[in-house]
Amino acid sequence: MTHYDFIIAGGGAAGLSLAYQLINSPLRDSSILVIDKGNKQRNDRTWAFWTDQPTPFEPIVYRSWEQLHLADDERGQVLDLHNYRYQMIRGIDFYQFVHAALQACPHVTLLQGHVEQIIDGPQVAQVIVGDQIYTGTWVFDSIFRPSERLDDERYQYLQLHFKGWEIETATDVFRPNAATLMDFRTPQAGETRFFYVLPFSPRRALVEFTVFSDQRFSNQAYAEALHEYLAHVLDVTAYQIVAEEQGVIPATDQPFPRRIGERVMTIGTKGGRVKPTTGYAFVRIQQDTAALIQSLIYYGHPFDVPEDARRYRLLDTIMLEMMDHYGEELKSVFTNMFEHNPIQRILRFLDEEATPLENLQLIATMPPWQFIQVALQWQLTHNKHMHPFARLIQPPPDSHPEHYDAEGDGWLHNAVRMF
Repeated sequence: MTHYDFIIAGGGAAGLSLAYQLINSPLRDSSILVIDKGNKQRNDRTWAFWTDQPTPFEPIVYRSWEQLHLADDERGQVLDLHNYRYQMIRGIDFYQFVHAALQACPHVTLLQGHVEQIIDGPQVAQVIVGDQIYTGTWVFDSIFRPSERLDDERYQYLQLHFKGWEIETATDVFRPNAATLMDFRTPQAGETRFFYVLPFSPRRALVEFTVFSDQRFSNQAYAEALHEYLAHVLDVTAYQIVAEEQGVIPATDQPFPRRIGERVMTIGTKGGRVKPTTGYAFVRIQQDTAALIQSLIYYGHPFDVPEDARRYRLLDTIMLEMMDHYGEELKSVFTNMFEHNPIQRILRFLDEEATPLENLQLIATMPPWQFIQVALQWQLTHNKHMHPFARLIQPPPDSHPEHYDAEGDGWLHNAVRMF
């Protein structure tokens, strides 16, 4: 058996980010084994994210935008990001960049193979790959298997699924300075559906159809939606598809434990680093990776990382319930939220870094009684205790739900006590 200080199961965003940050930390001389079933030789995905701080992967940012565009059937908004920027990294650039750095490090081994089993132990954990056994002082598991979904009625399970075409047009169509975060000008069919457009030039862009629903669509259904959007919303009929991407992200409030053994920790999707209501994970992965490395340096183990804030998990749960039962109505909720809040407040809220006051200011721009109804529905249908949402059902003194005051006894005042 070959022993390593760190074994990383899975060579995707989380696994490679961890390996890369380790070799650029005081732990750089540690022995590292990265195991992945693929060879990562193709551009199989893109990662897009907003940030107001540089990430470890600034050299491979493919495009960056200073504005965001949102639209529905009635209006369109172009928002300046100020100190934020919206960035995109291509999968192939990420793989090549990290692999080159790891291959230049004598203490790192890259292994292509299928992880059959991880066996915890008091001093080391064993990782079985085919007929080989490797031992690690610490093992990080990023391999999320659909079979690990809990069959538990207390939790909600949706899929954030998408298909995108990178296209070239015959004429200037796109505004290169603004990325379209959400364009709801597509039939909702009782679900939350929108288009996402990353323009690379006036004639080239990634156009993606994104849906929150129980089931994925057929390839034909995705293609029809993309054709319809391009022809009837963007007025584009002459174009060439130069690349495609397709994927699915679990959107669930199922808890994802971080420590699953004396020597084993989960990372990435398996570690709950995907925000369930947005699907964004890249920056969250970088922050989590930095935190666990600091834990290793200062405490000798990786488990001293910040816990997720309970208030955000509750808000995610309510939003998932809304998507599940009233998905079409979220079109107006999202557009109103972006129209009535500074972009910095929204992005901090979505990053789970906003202050309690900022959270309340943002929540106050949403339809309160609709969300309270959804919260109560969730508690009843998923066998949850009524605390802490029960106190939110107290009606304002004038019984008009559109009237609320943080200084009074309305829903916002009760929300203050919750958050």
